[in-house]
Amino acid sequence: MQEYQDGEEIRFNIPRVVIAGIQSGCGKTTITRGLMAALKKRGLVVQPYKIGPDFIDPSHHTRICGRVSRNLDVVMAGEDGLIDSFYSGCAGADIAIIEGVMGMYDGMETTYGSTAHIARILKAPLLLVIPVHGMANSVHAIASGFQNYEPDSTLAGVILNKVGSPRHAELLKIGAQIPQFGFVPKDPLFHTESRHLGLVMGDETTTEEPVSLIEDSCDIPEIITLASSAPPLTTRTKELENPTSQVTIGVARDPAFCFYYQHNLEMLENSGVILTYFSPMQDHLPEVDALYLGGGYPELHADLLESGPARDEIRAACDNGLPVYGECGGLLYLTEGLSGERTYRWTRVLPGLAEMAQRFQALGYSEGRTTGGTLLTPEGIEVRGHEFHYSFVTPSRDARYAINLTRGKGIRDGHDGMYVHETIGCYTHGWFSKQFSDTIVKAAEAFKKR
Repeated sequence: MQEYQDGEEIRFNIPRVVIAGIQSGCGKTTITRGLMAALKKRGLVVQPYKIGPDFIDPSHHTRICGRVSRNLDVVMAGEDGLIDSFYSGCAGADIAIIEGVMGMYDGMETTYGSTAHIARILKAPLLLVIPVHGMANSVHAIASGFQNYEPDSTLAGVILNKVGSPRHAELLKIGAQIPQFGFVPKDPLFHTESRHLGLVMGDETTTEEPVSLIEDSCDIPEIITLASSAPPLTTRTKELENPTSQVTIGVARDPAFCFYYQHNLEMLENSGVILTYFSPMQDHLPEVDALYLGGGYPELHADLLESGPARDEIRAACDNGLPVYGECGGLLYLTEGLSGERTYRWTRVLPGLAEMAQRFQALGYSEGRTTGGTLLTPEGIEVRGHEFHYSFVTPSRDARYAINLTRGKGIRDGHDGMYVHETIGCYTHGWFSKQFSDTIVKAAEAFKKR
């Protein structure tokens, strides 16, 4: 990455390209992963990104590239925050590969927050993945429609997926008006493993990346040239603060708790916080001043969470006033337990019982404000994030809530952030603002001084 500083602004440039799709399930994830692996094989340092709030695709990017994949979400972060997150991730990288979300123009009700929108913000050329099974000349109408739908589209070319044969590829070239960067054949040997929230996590996959498939079917040198054509971006310098905090925050991280935005962890670390990672399934609770329980798949590890040494230790720490913040899966673990064929007893801190459903119970962005009740939720702090879960919590009648949502479902009827003592659990996966991050740090400092 090249960087030029001018007063309060930083101009920087890095080769970059966005991989978009005409719709979900068109093959953009397969092609993105194969492209990342192929570029790394060539000796390039690849910085991966994922547009939108997803946790699962970034875990695969991270495994492939050896660098933490970051989310780019303008709805949660705002435009300046998005560019800052992109800039922060690029240090030391040779090229940035950005995987889109859903269809190219699918955003929050309009095209806002869509892959096309983010590509414009980042001034990044965009390659559109089009599945062409059973199609020939019609592909050009699709490509032209996507290119001309918005006048400022950055669409620079297409990658055609599910090509039937070399003869089919030749037919697809006839009459092309938009550059074609790849003709990826149908590959029955490659499949992506999935479950109820999407693909399996990156460190669980047993599927090989389609490196040779992408190398043989895509013009990698031309894609690199296209990425190198992206113009410089500008971000603002930040006033550096000397981290003064000396608190330790425990972070549950294992197959049960694996959904974390890198942005959130870095917000805490930038305040001088020491993050201590542990597994509630097998580790004792470390000595900490606060606890962060992220989302994930606790329902798949219910028995280990029930028998894990940290369960009763977390309950005792909560009773002692330890600040604890749980999101989605973390919320479930903080309840009385998970009901199903049998009931698994968990920490029993929050007054409610969790249960899994056959279909998703909430999907979309969340917005709201804290209403008080705990040191973690002083009144008036803005909350932004995302919900996606198949579980639901049946709270007791006397349950108290510390967050009122103006957008999103929360635990019940727009109420989120169920709390007891200084423990709070919510369905919203939050995108930490500085104010919210500072509040967590202050709560930890208050506990440490007791």
